[in-house]
Amino acid sequence: MKHKRGFNPLNKMASHRKALHRNMVTSLLRHERIQTTKAKALEVRRTAEKMITRAKEDSVHNRRIVSGRLYDEGIVAKLFTDIGPRMKERNGGYTRIIKLGERKGDAAEVVILELVDYKLETEKDKKSKKKDDKKSKTAKDSKASKAKNKDDKGK
Repeated sequence: MKHKRGFNPLNKMASHRKALHRNMVTSLLRHERIQTTKAKALEVRRTAEKMITRAKEDSVHNRRIVSGRLYDEGIVAKLFTDIGPRMKERNGGYTRIIKLGERKGDAAEVVILELVDYKLETEKDKKSKKKDDKKSKTAKDSKASKAKNKDDKGK
């Protein structure tokens, strides 16, 4: 029976489990979608949802608590400026678990853990993004070459 068992230790030592949680939550918040096993996803979801709840109210206290549990300060900033305000209207349930099936090697159940408002990029989005990147690179290159030419004329 599973009475008084507050969490799944994932068959890991406390320090390893803490590092695993920190890494996986950081990856989830960075990419907004990760692929992992079901047991890990269920545990990481608890941690991630608590952090998102903290991020809904941007205060120094909440930032310090969250940054104490994450590795990357850039992700903390993204959490408070982007993800927290997006989830402002929700009262929980910020993540979703999508089952993919079993892994071939060890038959572990594999799932996708993602934020609820995650938008999957389609082929059209990818093509338009590539075109925009090419346009911005050529514009930057032309500005840089013009500035270089001006510097050369001045010498």
